[in-house]
Amino acid sequence: MRRKITAAAALAAAAMLVLTGCSGQSSAGSTGGADGKPFKVIAFTSGNQTPVGAWWVKAVTARAKELGWDLTMIQGDFDFQKMNPAVESAIGQGADVILDGYTDVESIGSIVTAAKDAEIPIFAMDSATAANDAFALNITTDQQQIVDKTVGSLDAAVSGLKGKTVMVIGHDPHPGIRLRSGLAEKALTAAGATIAGGAIQKVTNPATGRTEALSLVADYLSAHPNGLDAVWAGWDDAALGAAQALKEAGSTAKVSGVDALSETLSVIEAGGNMQATIEQPWPTILDSLVTQVQAYQKDRTLPSKNFEAVGVTLVTKENASTVTPSDKLG
Repeated sequence: MRRKITAAAALAAAAMLVLTGCSGQSSAGSTGGADGKPFKVIAFTSGNQTPVGAWWVKAVTARAKELGWDLTMIQGDFDFQKMNPAVESAIGQGADVILDGYTDVESIGSIVTAAKDAEIPIFAMDSATAANDAFALNITTDQQQIVDKTVGSLDAAVSGLKGKTVMVIGHDPHPGIRLRSGLAEKALTAAGATIAGGAIQKVTNPATGRTEALSLVADYLSAHPNGLDAVWAGWDDAALGAAQALKEAGSTAKVSGVDALSETLSVIEAGGNMQATIEQPWPTILDSLVTQVQAYQKDRTLPSKNFEAVGVTLVTKENASTVTPSDKLG
């Protein structure tokens, strides 16, 4: 049974978010949706204000047009109270498949319930860090591998982590950052490092991540001059803020990030505080996800497993010039 949404709720949700639809026929598509109608897809993301999230919106929209899907795209702007009712309203109007990009499964419980009630599978990217029955499939990156590569790079850069002081900067609302920050804290401690401040330093808002990270590092150095050997940051914007604070303080401490932003790559190539970042293969992951959706579109075959973690690439000064920045993805 389709989940019933009141007219008032639907109108309120529509007023809060722009729903972008695109439909058409394409030789690349396979069978359509129910009753011979176009294959109807709801896509949503809460992270559209990040470079990778913005790329995802454009890439999914382009693929939908290419494949002849009838697409409703909902952009949440980090506001789940705004996004979730809009997605539920769209589900109430019917769909064949739901695509979820970069949205924490713990924050979309009402969407998951509505989708299950309507018997619509959710195919997701980077929306959980372990197998979860909320999704027909969730493909993300290998968080342990991210930590192993970044911590290893810092270890080499500071001639061993034993006895060194390292700040860990995280952000709990993002599941990937939350997991890898905790893993990094454990790995650094196991390597003999002291965690600056005694715990993970947490940024509250990704939109102000750079300035918050800059303040965290600057405040620590103000109280402990020359007191940092390295900073491990869960994403590049925070890493860039940390690197700026270190540079302004005249510190030689090294920083690692995750994302491979164009600015990060430039800073790494220039030398200085920024040591490394991680390239996550989002276009390849999207291709894999779309292939699985097409299989479902053809004969309603669901994936044999509902979780996949793919490998990543460490980016340093040696290979930075060969990497496509995540904010310049085609």
